[in-house]
Amino acid sequence: MSGVMSMRLHSLDETSYYILLEDDFTASSYMTFDLLQFHRLILYDRLIKAHPYKRAHIWREARVDIPPLVRAEVWAALLEVEGDVHGRYNAVDKDTPTPTDRQWVTLKLKRLLKAWVTAHPEYVYWQGLDSLCAPFLYLHFNDEAVAFACLMAFIPKYLHKFFLKDNSAVIQEYLSVFSHLIAFHDPELSVHMNEIGFIPDLYAIPWFLTMYAHVFPLHKIFHLWDTLLLGGSSFPLCIGVAILQQLRDQLLSYGFNECILLFSDMPEIAIDRCVSDSVRIFCGTPKSTTYRQHAKPTTRKVTSENHINGELFPQEADVFNEVKLSMDAVPLDVLKREICPRISAEDLLQLSGLLGATNGQNTIKRNHTTKPRILIVDVRSHDDFMRGTVPDSVNIPFEGAFSAEGQLLPSPSVHVLNTHRLQVKAIVGSREECSVEFARALVKLGYQKVCVLHKGIDAVRPTGILTVPPANL
Repeated sequence: MSGVMSMRLHSLDETSYYILLEDDFTASSYMTFDLLQFHRLILYDRLIKAHPYKRAHIWREARVDIPPLVRAEVWAALLEVEGDVHGRYNAVDKDTPTPTDRQWVTLKLKRLLKAWVTAHPEYVYWQGLDSLCAPFLYLHFNDEAVAFACLMAFIPKYLHKFFLKDNSAVIQEYLSVFSHLIAFHDPELSVHMNEIGFIPDLYAIPWFLTMYAHVFPLHKIFHLWDTLLLGGSSFPLCIGVAILQQLRDQLLSYGFNECILLFSDMPEIAIDRCVSDSVRIFCGTPKSTTYRQHAKPTTRKVTSENHINGELFPQEADVFNEVKLSMDAVPLDVLKREICPRISAEDLLQLSGLLGATNGQNTIKRNHTTKPRILIVDVRSHDDFMRGTVPDSVNIPFEGAFSAEGQLLPSPSVHVLNTHRLQVKAIVGSREECSVEFARALVKLGYQKVCVLHKGIDAVRPTGILTVPPANL
């Protein structure tokens, strides 16, 4: 083996062994795949030694790929594992017997799980935690402390409060948001599954509680988590939608019993396609539509490095003069009744190309460098619409919009809606009940990317961006 390796590396000059971190290398820069992989291993080795100072650079390289030889160290860096991990692990009591000891087989896994349970007295052991530990223990088999540190960083980011003794509210909120996301990206599938009663409670809890580690073999989990660790806490929801879309044809043709049988043993999933579809879904989803009040609060400013494929929905600092435009908690019973996600006023204005009011005056600052990526459908009465609306909105009053059969009645505004079927559609009203029902009707008609403006027109009124539309509308 060493002879073959020497032959492959014999032609390399000395500079190949010491890559400058600031050099911009691409795959096309290399003559052979072997040379590319050699350079990436050398690059990763230098970056890992420079962690945490080069964490942002590691993140950028991980978007390209993560070589298996350095996966353990790269995952730890992405999870921001640093400091005295061995001291913290040694300080945790892993010897005192507990009632859950009998559930753990291997000694290393037992110590790791016991350390986590001991370090979190507010949490309990839920079935599946061992599956969650397995990838980290496999990668750091000879360094339990780093495996423990990775687990300690992973769970708060993706499974915050999931392991409370009473986690019902947390799980139900997560499943409701997942259900909304299905309707947002695949309304036909969402309507069918709801009609036959095949709800996420029946199949998705093991997915999310173990971040798919219980349903996929380890080699697929490595590939999946390579990308998962680059995304935010909502990325696992996008993976779930990608799985359903891969099984879409079967699910649409099945009834309730057939769907139950299909998911009793996870069908074969093409993991490469699942990952690429998950990224597409993640990048096509406004951030606020996956808001959860039980997610871990974050104070980090959103930058391009918080998103996988660049920042699809960039945030502007201090644009809205401290006006409350972000999402806040929605009661669980309300979430479960609704079929569509809600979008914040902040995301709506960003996607519209409107950067908000300036100096508290009724002026609009439009970003002319990007086209609006959202269609705003104002469902208030025509009179209310003419008194002031978000610029470039179309007016389809809820009263009289649909026929007795549930079809949209033809109008110029409906024609505009139909020409923007693939754009995000935000339903805006003065009463949330009307907006929610209008959105529900659009989903039943197969319209994609439908969402409801959280708190309706009143959410954007303080920004001063409302304008009186032309009289001919």
